[in-house]
Amino acid sequence: MTVREFCLRILESGDLESKLAPPPPDLADDPGPAVRIDRPARAPGLRLRSGVGALPRLAELRREEARAVTLARFAHHELMAVELFAWALLRWPELPPSLRRGLLRTLAEEQAHLRLYLDRLAALGQRLEDHALSDYFWKLAPQIDAHPAGPRAFLAAMGLTLEQANLDFSLLYRDAFAEVGDAATAAVLQRVHDDEVGHVKLAAVWIRRLSGGKSDLEAYLESVPFPLCAARAKARKFSASSRRLAGLSEEMIAHVRDARPR
Repeated sequence: MTVREFCLRILESGDLESKLAPPPPDLADDPGPAVRIDRPARAPGLRLRSGVGALPRLAELRREEARAVTLARFAHHELMAVELFAWALLRWPELPPSLRRGLLRTLAEEQAHLRLYLDRLAALGQRLEDHALSDYFWKLAPQIDAHPAGPRAFLAAMGLTLEQANLDFSLLYRDAFAEVGDAATAAVLQRVHDDEVGHVKLAAVWIRRLSGGKSDLEAYLESVPFPLCAARAKARKFSASSRRLAGLSEEMIAHVRDARPR
């Protein structure tokens, strides 16, 4: 199996186990021509839909059903991330080999996060298929695909917006689950946060390199696709220390901290 075949399996197979199967060790990378895929294949129980409601409030996590809804939402974010990293590897086969290896490693870590969330959901007697699954991440794919910044738009959208925001959300929900006595889920969220630091760092390093050495903030501002923006790269509890661990510049950290919705 090659990286190309592995990514096609993720996007063309609708069942969850095919999307969860990790990349074999020493996977050969023979990129071939670019492949554009509009939407991933999904089994009926995993179909994407619009208009899914908001997450339960933190205060509601004392209720088991609210915890299950939250875990399903987080699990589905990881599933969409797995698919979108596969999408990017197929969309831009010309990326430097070291970046492609980094994206593949990130994909495998997203698969691991997905399994952890699914295990916690199963502990509550539920499955991902029991919940409505938002198409939000996949709605961004056409804007990323069409953006003149090319793969830099993907790094800006996924690494420096969605994953940067999760530096905050993972810690916020870690503390909230711990407060209601769910130490196992709190530990999962800490693991997600720690891996997310590396994901944001990968995006920051490579968006600078692909932008000819521009600062991370300058490269981000010229590459991030609408409707994403710096205001969506954070939660209400802002972790500057996590961003420093990820190698973001003080200029970038301040810009995101102070950003307001458009």
